[in-house]
Amino acid sequence: MNTAQARNVIEAALLSAANPLSMSDLRRLFDDELDADTVRSMLESLQADWSERGVRLVALAGGWRFQTAPEVAPFLARLHPEKPP
Repeated sequence: MNTAQARNVIEAALLSAANPLSMSDLRRLFDDELDADTVRSMLESLQADWSERGVRLVALAGGWRFQTAPEVAPFLARLHPEKPP
């Protein structure tokens, strides 16, 4: 598998995951054939690709996930306005 294909697999896994994915989760996608540095490099490349979009790739204590960019939050809040109790 080439680097572009591996990046696509990581991107798809992160976009479809319900929870953040750890480095070990991401390496398991490839039967641990890719080392942590290679996966990290791909994650950093994906972060750069998504940096100017409404969704961003972020690293959390529990792993990596895509989340909405803070600057679009006011617009997204209009879809689900809070109702007073």
